[in-house]
Amino acid sequence: MKTFFLTLALAATLLACKTGDKKAEAAKLTEEDLVSKQEALNKQLADSANFTTLQWLDSTSAELGTVKEGKVVEVAYKFKNTGTKPLVIVSVSASCGCTVPEKPEQPIMPGEEGLIKATFDSKDRVGTANKSVYVVANTSPNTSHELKFHVEVIK
Repeated sequence: MKTFFLTLALAATLLACKTGDKKAEAAKLTEEDLVSKQEALNKQLADSANFTTLQWLDSTSAELGTVKEGKVVEVAYKFKNTGTKPLVIVSVSASCGCTVPEKPEQPIMPGEEGLIKATFDSKDRVGTANKSVYVVANTSPNTSHELKFHVEVIK
């Protein structure tokens, strides 16, 4: 399990380096930094005393319609921390490299709202695209959430 989260963190870091200076700083982390950060995150996920609940304020499935090939589309999923503990979005990952998700870096306090964003690059993706974004958080009863979107890419 620890290896899975480390691999997930490394993949997220590599993807993040493509999305700006702030993301580039994360890519500069050493392997030791990543292991230390992942151990802290695993500890949070294992401690049920820190679990909270979240409510997706919009649908967890989005219909993005039809776009021309080459267009980059953004989708956002709004949520609210409905629990009594700070909500920590541990990681977000996508079902393929054409989709780059973003997560809030700071904990979401009880009663507050947040966004998970994802950008989809339709270059060389003509046809139907059904994509997923996976969110891991300190939530109960489920620590993993799947967000989906559908888009039709035309030439």
